[in-house]
Amino acid sequence: MELSDGLLLQVNNGEQWCNRWKHPNEDSDRSTSPSVLRSVARTWKEGLLNRKRPFVGRCCHSCTPQSWDQLFNSSIPSLGLRNVIYINETHTRQRGWLARRLSYVLFVMERDVHKDMFTRNVVDNVLNSSRVEDAIGSVAADLDAAQSLPVQELKAVSKVKQKARAFLQEMVANISPAFIRLTGWVLLRLFNGFFWSIQIHKGQLEMVKKAATEQNLPMVFLPVHKSHIDYLLITLILFCHNIKAPHIAAGNNLSIPILSTVIRKLGGFFIRRRMEETGDGKKDVLYRSLLHAYTEELLRQQQFLEVFLEGTRSRSGKPFPARAGMLSIVVDTLWTGAIGDVLVVPVGISYDRIIEGNYNSEQLGKPKKNESWWGIACGVFRMLRKNYGCVRVDFNQPFSLKEYLDSQRSRHIPPPVSMENALIPIIISSQPDCQLFEGQEEEQMDGELPAEIFRRQLINNLAKHVLYTANKSSAIMSTHIVACLLLYRHRQGVVLSKLVEDFFNMKEEILSRDFDLGFSGNSEDVVMRALHLLENCVNVTSSSNRNGEFTIAPAQTVPALFELNFYSNGLFHVFISDAIIACSILSLQRELLMESESGHPPKDSHSLPLSQERLIRKATSASLFCFFSILQPCLTVYQVFHDAVTRLIQYGVLYVAEEDQEELSSSPSEEPWPKKFSEPLSWRSDEEDEDSDFGEEQRDRYLKVSVSAEHQEFFGFLQRLLSPVLEAYSGAAVFLHSLSQPISESEYTQRLFRFLLTRTERGVASYGESATHYLVKNTVKTFKELGVNMFIRTHRKRENKVTILELSSTFLPQANRNKLLQYILGFTLM
Repeated sequence: MELSDGLLLQVNNGEQWCNRWKHPNEDSDRSTSPSVLRSVARTWKEGLLNRKRPFVGRCCHSCTPQSWDQLFNSSIPSLGLRNVIYINETHTRQRGWLARRLSYVLFVMERDVHKDMFTRNVVDNVLNSSRVEDAIGSVAADLDAAQSLPVQELKAVSKVKQKARAFLQEMVANISPAFIRLTGWVLLRLFNGFFWSIQIHKGQLEMVKKAATEQNLPMVFLPVHKSHIDYLLITLILFCHNIKAPHIAAGNNLSIPILSTVIRKLGGFFIRRRMEETGDGKKDVLYRSLLHAYTEELLRQQQFLEVFLEGTRSRSGKPFPARAGMLSIVVDTLWTGAIGDVLVVPVGISYDRIIEGNYNSEQLGKPKKNESWWGIACGVFRMLRKNYGCVRVDFNQPFSLKEYLDSQRSRHIPPPVSMENALIPIIISSQPDCQLFEGQEEEQMDGELPAEIFRRQLINNLAKHVLYTANKSSAIMSTHIVACLLLYRHRQGVVLSKLVEDFFNMKEEILSRDFDLGFSGNSEDVVMRALHLLENCVNVTSSSNRNGEFTIAPAQTVPALFELNFYSNGLFHVFISDAIIACSILSLQRELLMESESGHPPKDSHSLPLSQERLIRKATSASLFCFFSILQPCLTVYQVFHDAVTRLIQYGVLYVAEEDQEELSSSPSEEPWPKKFSEPLSWRSDEEDEDSDFGEEQRDRYLKVSVSAEHQEFFGFLQRLLSPVLEAYSGAAVFLHSLSQPISESEYTQRLFRFLLTRTERGVASYGESATHYLVKNTVKTFKELGVNMFIRTHRKRENKVTILELSSTFLPQANRNKLLQYILGFTLM
């Protein structure tokens, strides 16, 4: 529904205010008008300027303490923000009327396009590398059946070499400085047309620039992937700051005529989206060796790389699980000593609204459309007709990959947790949650990992660490907060003044958790603009109260709910650990009521004292079951959830039940928590660890939930935040009862999706966004790992691999499937 005329007028007023502040936080020599000064005073009143913003993007102190101290100084955070696409004469060496008119041209021409970004003899060096020569020999031997004839062997080798050269010519980049300048000018003008601003922190870029100029090492930029323009953003920002452009690993789905030439001239090189196997089911040894040798050659020539670990754009607003294929090649170059060191730079990117609009067609189960010139032209035309708000790009502090690998070699890296072994006893046999950890401790202490498994686990941990860091540094945008409030605090509607009040309170919550915001200004103006950007997803009606306020509610159509969920997921990682604790409290309260021997359970479940140790065990089982890649690999699960509990106590949502503490502590039903920790908290220095009372707090204590209306409202918000995920899993557990015979995984996924979507359309599901296609795929993946669905791989016509699913013997009895459903429902609001 369109915005009503009255609210649209208010939105337009907010847009006019935002246009006055379209280029905030610029250099101090910019002229200031009285209206701008009034806006500054209003912003100060809300306390949202740089002096109160946390500085995000530091590297991990636990894993890379030496890198933590390098490149950073106390003045870095105070350098503030800059709008990259705002250019005037002060950004050039010229002054005067003509300089003002030609400021963008002058700025682009004055940028330093480094000569050392051009590779030298890269094709010949790659083809002559020992790795590629060995691969050519191996493929040639397999290609020629009559290996005993030297002439035929030479012909086979020559044929494979030609094939290798053709592969390489399709892959390599061909950077053009003139084209980079031209593209820089076009992007600066184009982005000004449909973005308010593209903000970067000058302190973060100062660290990156210092690393690029002072440390003679290659750098690898690892951004999150949310939009097709991510490729262009990183190159544009580095170009504007005189940092050489990186070579970008792009999927071969973008290798279409003309566009592929453009991408290569900007530094892109094409890799296959799927390169594990060839058409005959064998690994493509030749292609993999070429990609490995080409990447190694780029690093040896000290080129910069840009790699998207997720492999594809996120369709959910949350980061995809990391795919560490390209990262493993970078690690191997260090592991073998081919290069000395590499600097790793995680990059966070946040959009008010992505230029793709939304991914609703794919979330509704439709196949992804292949990239084409027609699609690109339609996309550009669509972009020019709309405004997409603000963009924020955060470059994290570069850290030494060699230092990270060395620190991990000295640690004990545990094997990956087996979900089936950990959770089946809890779900089916009703064993206490402590079994989850006792078994894992024994597994971790049982010898060292084999070298190859250790290598894979190390690379996986690095990829998760980088993705976690990039996501944590990503700024929270106004559309993320408004969408989240509408879905999980005011789903039935809210008056504008209350929405603005809650928006301000949410900003403070986010800042208190050391996350940054991608906007500034008066809350009412920012909310107005966010509503304008989300206008297709909200309903606005005139309120009947005497103040004549407008009521805003999320539209209840499936596409609108999916789109609001996409943007609200930008806030998911901020509250995820607290939300898991809140849902675990709900589950634990229900367990305690069932365990009550008196027959007269308390009328108010909030009065039940909860063991902190048991609560953390419950939260850990929930996190293993439903939530992937939410934890920093160098932290223990206990540390993450202990901090979440401590934070909720500090906020007053939980409080320690001091009365009857001795009586509660003497209860024999509680099992002691294993006091084994792999590493100290990554954000604490050694001195802080020595003086910390963290060890004393490890003793069990009993907690109660605050009955304050304000705390109950926040507590309910945390629980509702996870409700769509839990509802998707509970719906999948119900659907299991219809699985009577083996079925292909693709057909099973489609049937499950249709089942959940039908529940949404008929109003059976409380949260329509629980039927998104990415959640459906997550449930299938989780149930496979849990051992609910056994899977059998078969080959059809040799080239197609099909996965067949059937119920495992454990879940053939209906009673066990009911136990799985009840386990999930225990965490959900009824």
